[in-house]
Amino acid sequence: MQNIFDPSTTSELIARIESLKPDSQPLWGKMSVDQMLAHCSVAYEMAYTDKHPKPNALMRFLLKTFVKSGVVNEKPYPKNARTAPVFIIADHRDFEKEKNQLIDYLKKTQELGAQHFEGKESPSFGPMTAQEWNNLFYKHLDHHLTQFGV
Repeated sequence: MQNIFDPSTTSELIARIESLKPDSQPLWGKMSVDQMLAHCSVAYEMAYTDKHPKPNALMRFLLKTFVKSGVVNEKPYPKNARTAPVFIIADHRDFEKEKNQLIDYLKKTQELGAQHFEGKESPSFGPMTAQEWNNLFYKHLDHHLTQFGV
C-alpha cells in the first residue's frame, strides 16, 4: 500500500485526478466522474469537518466490529461493492469544484503528516492508527481512480 503521507504519492494521486475530464466514463459502477470526486471527498470531510453526523452508539459498534477491518486493511475493494449511505452522491456536482476540493484534501493530509493521524478518532471507527488512516484514504481513492481508468 502506498503512503498517502509521502509527497511523491500525493503528487501521483493528484496527477491521476488531474487527468480526469468532465466526460470521463467509469469502467464499472453507476457514478459519474463529478459524483465520484464528491464521493471520495466524504472520507476527508469525515476526518476534517463535522459536516456528517456521527453514527449512534449501536451503529458505531457494528461499524467497528464488522466493517472497519475491511476498510483499513490492505486488500483492495471489490468492484461494485456497496457503500455507506453517507457516501452516496445522488445529484450532479461541479466537476472543477469537486476536483479542486479533493486535491486540497490530499495536500492537507500530506502536509499534516502521519503524526497528526496517529490515534485520531474516526467518527465511524473510533481511534485509528496513522497506518489505518493511510489505508482508508489511499485504498478508497485508488479504487475510484482505477474505476475511471486513471
